[in-house]
Amino acid sequence: MIEQLLEFMANHWILTSVWSVIIILLVIHEGERGGSQLSTTQVTRMINNENAVVIDIRKKEDFRTGHLPDSVNIQAAGFETHLGQLEIYRDRPIILVCKTGTTAGAVGLILKKGGFENVTRLKGGITEWQSNGLPLVKK
Repeated sequence: MIEQLLEFMANHWILTSVWSVIIILLVIHEGERGGSQLSTTQVTRMINNENAVVIDIRKKEDFRTGHLPDSVNIQAAGFETHLGQLEIYRDRPIILVCKTGTTAGAVGLILKKGGFENVTRLKGGITEWQSNGLPLVKK
């Protein structure tokens, strides 16, 4: 089976290349729909200079073990039901934080559908934040 696939790809390399590019572009586009990803440096800059609000979408137990200073904890599960709570942040940049940066995209899409325009995500999530030695608050 693999041999046939490789033979097809070799015989139809232009078609294979076009499909590869389309798939890559689709993945990039879908990823951006939930908000662009920011590095820890960019997140720090947005918090300090643009009055950004950080929304940590991890479970309460994970949030208590350590989170970004002044972040708000609204769990990803059932996030749609909490959009009303976020109305006070509508005009501020929103930075979503999860454990590794993967769940935040789906929540970002929910926020964008809810009319929030300036939504971004912490690339690599809280794991990246910790690996860069940045401070966490524990409650």
